[in-house]
Amino acid sequence: MKLLKWGAAVLALSLTHFSSPAAAAGGKTLDAVKSRGVLQCTGHDGSYLGFAEVDAKGNWKGMDIDLCRAMATAVFGDPSKLKIVPISWAQRWPALQSSEVDIVIKASGGTLSRNTELNLQFSDSYYLGTTKVMAHKKLGLKSLKDAAGGTICIPAGTTQEQQVAAYTQKIGIKLEPVVIEKTEELEQAYFSGRCDLYAQWGPVLAIARAAKGNVNDEVILPDVLAVEPEVMIVRQGDDNWLNIANWMLTTLLFAEQEGINSKNVDEIHAKPTSPQVAKFLGVTPGMGKGLGLSDDWAYNVIKKVGNYSEIFERNLGKESPYKMDRELTALWNAGGVLFPLVID
Repeated sequence: MKLLKWGAAVLALSLTHFSSPAAAAGGKTLDAVKSRGVLQCTGHDGSYLGFAEVDAKGNWKGMDIDLCRAMATAVFGDPSKLKIVPISWAQRWPALQSSEVDIVIKASGGTLSRNTELNLQFSDSYYLGTTKVMAHKKLGLKSLKDAAGGTICIPAGTTQEQQVAAYTQKIGIKLEPVVIEKTEELEQAYFSGRCDLYAQWGPVLAIARAAKGNVNDEVILPDVLAVEPEVMIVRQGDDNWLNIANWMLTTLLFAEQEGINSKNVDEIHAKPTSPQVAKFLGVTPGMGKGLGLSDDWAYNVIKKVGNYSEIFERNLGKESPYKMDRELTALWNAGGVLFPLVID
């Protein structure tokens, strides 16, 4: 019952993100992106494993990167019409406000201050993660309360700083923070023993521990400091651009829900399974006009980037080195909390 109530609340909040049809016939950001001929999407520093990685040849991959590609495909029909702009955590907002980037997709949470003080607005959540703490097993800690007086590595310029401060105050302990900007330097500090603890978004901790090689040397403590929905972030004042981000996410989720993927989309396009699927794939009109996009934009996204499951599995799940489970990030009909909005 609690899950149903929570889901209804999420749905109600989701619907508030969308502007009226009259306001959604095209916007200044979409016009600027089309005029430039490329989407500028914020990237990480290339070391946020599973979400944004860059190899020695400069090739990017990761879940956040694929969402950037999906946005570029929605606008241009081509995922290569994309410029990944590497930006530090602290520079996300100035870069967005100055139009150096068109959208922030960087494992970022929506917060009150970002909304009301920085004039930013948020998409629906594309990933629900918890903030947790990892400790060296040799310390013998059972919970964070046992770590009083220790040192804790925290990523600079993130909500984790506030979450650690609030949680340690709540349980009545003090820790010495070691705040570092770059993820690889942060992890080096922890694994080298400079810090007793490492506070991070849960998926990042699991990936870092797996990448280190010997998972038995590190323990992820049971404390949950916070639950944070990760969202795509845009400037206020352009509801059309936010609508495109939200409907792009619904496209990925709807395709997974309906069993449509990059391998069978052409077959289903030729013989749609329902009127909704026909509209979704651009066989019948109506999918793009209100957004300022072509009617086949969703078809292009699934054909060239894949559905949500394909994106997750190749970057974080069973096809990746990290072998993560979907958990809460599964669809509503598979034990998770994600769901598409209605295509009518």
